[in-house]
Amino acid sequence: MAEIELKFPVADIDALQSKLPALGFQLVTARTFESNTLYDTADRRLRDSHQILRLRQYGELWTVTHKRHPDDEDPAGADIRYKVRVETETTVADGPALAEIFKRIGYAPMFRYDKFRTEWAQNDAHLVIDETPIGIFAEVEGPIEWIDRTLVLLGIDSAVCLTDSYGRLFLGWKERTGSAALNLTWDEIQVAVPVETSKS
Repeated sequence: MAEIELKFPVADIDALQSKLPALGFQLVTARTFESNTLYDTADRRLRDSHQILRLRQYGELWTVTHKRHPDDEDPAGADIRYKVRVETETTVADGPALAEIFKRIGYAPMFRYDKFRTEWAQNDAHLVIDETPIGIFAEVEGPIEWIDRTLVLLGIDSAVCLTDSYGRLFLGWKERTGSAALNLTWDEIQVAVPVETSKS
């Protein structure tokens, strides 16, 4: 299934979440810690072909995800305002066991990123709020028309929206700060883990 999404930075979580119920959003998952690991071969075969293989732990739930560009995507004619990927995802009973399988078949962990995620939904579309060690971001995922309408209703200027992955955001942050961190995790970046925020 193709996913269409945009990110935008969040200055005030409470202010953002206070707007959502009136717009028809329902809280799906309260603020939950999430840990992600991207796997690849030693020669970075997946990265070079614009694919990712991710193992995620979200609370007690483990999922494995593969993402790639759409087969019919024309880079010259693609709408670069939105991030579009084909995503295949399923839950996993034993995350560490799958990690061991990846290792045995030649896929090693290449990058880790952590965050606290809060999930909201409006029908089949989603808005998530991610608290990361380098900032707070929201992500809207759904049809293009819904994304555009939701940004307007939230008062978000499209000029601040991003299509970057957290990996690319991390690399940009490293360039700006000179950090030696290799992963987007609180222990490597050594900033305070955010305290519990209020929920609407």
